[in-house]
Amino acid sequence: MSEATQPIESARPPRRGGWLAMIVIGGIITALAGPQLVASAALATIVAVGSSDGFVAAPTARISTSSSAIITPPIDIEGNAIPEIRFAVTAGRDGDDPVFVGIGPSDAVAEYLDGVAVAELDGLRGNPPRIQLDEISGTTLAESPDAQSFWVASESGAGAQTITWVLEPGDWTLVIMNADGSPDIETSLRIGVEAPWAAPVAAAFAISSAVMLLIGLALLVSGLFGWGRGRSLDTSPMTGPYPVAVTGHLDPGLSRWLWLVKWILVIPHYLVLSVLWVGFGAATFIAFFGILFTGRYPRALFPFTTAVLRYTWRVAFYAYSALGTDRYPPFSLERTDYPADVEVAYPERLNNGLVLVKGWLLAIPHLAIVGIFLSGASSAAGWMGGHGWSAGGSASLLSLLVLVAAVILLFTGAYRRPLFDLILGLNRWALRVAAYVSLMRDEYPPFRLDQGPIEPASPDAEPSALVEI
Repeated sequence: MSEATQPIESARPPRRGGWLAMIVIGGIITALAGPQLVASAALATIVAVGSSDGFVAAPTARISTSSSAIITPPIDIEGNAIPEIRFAVTAGRDGDDPVFVGIGPSDAVAEYLDGVAVAELDGLRGNPPRIQLDEISGTTLAESPDAQSFWVASESGAGAQTITWVLEPGDWTLVIMNADGSPDIETSLRIGVEAPWAAPVAAAFAISSAVMLLIGLALLVSGLFGWGRGRSLDTSPMTGPYPVAVTGHLDPGLSRWLWLVKWILVIPHYLVLSVLWVGFGAATFIAFFGILFTGRYPRALFPFTTAVLRYTWRVAFYAYSALGTDRYPPFSLERTDYPADVEVAYPERLNNGLVLVKGWLLAIPHLAIVGIFLSGASSAAGWMGGHGWSAGGSASLLSLLVLVAAVILLFTGAYRRPLFDLILGLNRWALRVAAYVSLMRDEYPPFRLDQGPIEPASPDAEPSALVEI
């Protein structure tokens, strides 16, 4: 092969599939490690706070009833699955009233309390936890529980009374009473289970979640820097009113009915976005410190965050933030000829101190306005999660406008252009705020609703309305 016909290696576009795979895999591992880390922390807390002598105890619950006895539903034990179970009961608010706690065969307990007003335990509610009771009326006065001989484990007296019971097959009932059998019981109940495995399991969870998190973050961060390294960035100021250019072109001939099933069609994109936004959050976190200490947004991360905004806007434009096209969004972070696009100009310098307050404090007015647009969503991030349609689980201004447009489309076959321009303006505002709170620009977003498919100041812009607030 002659020198003239040899391929020029530098002219080939860089292969970034491997870096993107690292981002996806790292994002999934990081997302999975989060709940596991929470679970391990919760279990470790229970073990550390509630364990004693090999028992793990639930929080103390208050009980108050006018009945003469508090009972559990029959406890059916088949085999010795749990070695021991401990019931700790403290009577009265100050622990000074004599209390009785015992466990006996369910049939013997039922015979003993026949005709007596009792309160059966019926679940746990509230924080701090409070046991719910099912009151069963009766007129017979209860005999002293200490005089009964069928208890397999019992204690009585003032203050905290604790029994430890080795489980046996059969039907059993736990009974809590005043020591003299009188009505009006006010006590507290704490149940503990022997769990020698709790500490090792908590440690295993903590270690495995920490390892998963480290691996996930290592893959994620490496993929983020590798994917964006060497990409060209647009550093020239944009001609619009804000250095975030949002475009969306309404497709002619939209299907009357396709919008009814788009919520199913976009599920694969939502799954992809859920992973990409883990990477977006990690990139923003890294960028925070980069800006704080250097005054620059890391160049290798900026293409990825811009691409995620672009991808999100494509899906939102196709789905229920606009319903502006029936063309299925591509599974790509690269720029395409899709009718919806976002471009953010890369800032050469950012204010070191401003990064501490702009993403939350300075953005409060805009977040409030975007919250009105998106109802349940309190920020631009809510728009990203809900994609406009019923964001945050409640109807929003944007979702109502899109719904009106969809119904008109269903019955007339036309998407009203003024309504589309307004919907684009709301989305444009949300995307500008999203870029600002994500630390991508220092310029404060304008309080203006720039409507229309193209930024109004662009040379090729279509006539668009401008609403000042």
